[in-house]
Amino acid sequence: MPIKWLQSSTSNAWLEQALANPIEVLIDHAHCERKAAGAAIQLMFRYLCEPGLAEALSPLAREELDHFERVLLILISRGHYLKPLPSPPYGASLAKQIRKTEPFRMLDSFLVAGLIEARSHERMTLLASHSPDRELSRLYKDLLGSEARHSCLYWKLADERFPREGIVRRLVELSSFEAKILTDLHPEPRIHS
Repeated sequence: MPIKWLQSSTSNAWLEQALANPIEVLIDHAHCERKAAGAAIQLMFRYLCEPGLAEALSPLAREELDHFERVLLILISRGHYLKPLPSPPYGASLAKQIRKTEPFRMLDSFLVAGLIEARSHERMTLLASHSPDRELSRLYKDLLGSEARHSCLYWKLADERFPREGIVRRLVELSSFEAKILTDLHPEPRIHS
């Protein structure tokens, strides 16, 4: 059964905003990679005794940090460095949808992480295809496979632990909410805005 993570497509307005602000998007991208590594590590700590989880998430966290370092090197080569950026409501709004009681908290954590990875993949595909900057286009193209693999990994972690029907039902709810978050374009360019 094919899994449809996203219920909406990114708007042309987002793409235009992102292409007009490549350095700001790159800084935000570095923050996203850092946060993705942290989220994987946080799950490893929360579910310390869950068989197979650390073996799956530890390599993912290392790969996210590798991506962070790649983005950081490009920023440095262009005379920039990390700086704080106000976050759009995307991640915090999705995190509020994670139920507090187990085992639902675990399921929702996997699905929210998978949704974020799926949206990253979609947006990096757009940036790879449309960026006039060859180095950035190549960077985004290089990262596409990892983003797709990461969303699939979170699905697999859920699928190994929960009944498929319940996973699909919850994914539909969460992806519908995720699409609503993105209906209004954030005023500042971000990967998830």
